[in-house]
Amino acid sequence: MTLTSKPLAILISVILFGGIIFSNLMGWWATESSKVPAAYAEGEFAGQANPADIRGSYTFGDIEKNFAISPEILSQAFGVQTDQPDAYALKNLEDQYAESPFEIGTSSVRLFVAFYNGLPLDLSEDIYLPAAAVVLLQQRPLTPEQSAYLAAHTLESAPPAVEAESPDPLATDPTTTDPQPTTSEERLIKGKTTFADLLAWGLTKESIEQTLGMPLPASDLVKVKDFCSENGLDFEAIKTSLQAEVDRLP
Repeated sequence: MTLTSKPLAILISVILFGGIIFSNLMGWWATESSKVPAAYAEGEFAGQANPADIRGSYTFGDIEKNFAISPEILSQAFGVQTDQPDAYALKNLEDQYAESPFEIGTSSVRLFVAFYNGLPLDLSEDIYLPAAAVVLLQQRPLTPEQSAYLAAHTLESAPPAVEAESPDPLATDPTTTDPQPTTSEERLIKGKTTFADLLAWGLTKESIEQTLGMPLPASDLVKVKDFCSENGLDFEAIKTSLQAEVDRLP
């Protein structure tokens, strides 16, 4: 049987749009990525959303949908001032706290969500929270381990007084030419860290490219965070891998 152009066009339309409608009904069709973190696979919390899988692209609204913590509480915890807290992206926290001595970012939100909802989280790494977030968490039922962790990982609004009263004479004497001693904090990867910083610290181009899974940008002055965002990479995962390599440097 030979189909004329009109019946053929109708048949194609039925197949195309009918497939989309059927896929939508079956939950297979999606026009945008769903921001649903992976669930715990086993144990007491099996099936519940795991805060360890929260990404920097999530917004406070996404956190509310998955963990029932309102954007207003999250804004209060992290000192975010905006007319649309539900639309605030977690990746913006690193810019907000760029001058902080300790990084406040997506990992901090993971920690806050886990403690707020009484969910388990790997505490083998140092993750810091603003003092306002700690105050909110102290109103929740915390375990002794969680309370001790918060006591050691709270970002105060101002540096300790002892640091202000004990300035480094090398830093204040303009006649001193000896270089400043290197501290571990100087080799801490943050949102403002560039590829030039990584190379200066001692990482090789090859090792960085192996972690990224792609070549370095043409300019070493590109921020690692910006490069990850532009290329669809998970900055938190890349940062953790690169930081491990940096920490192994002499």
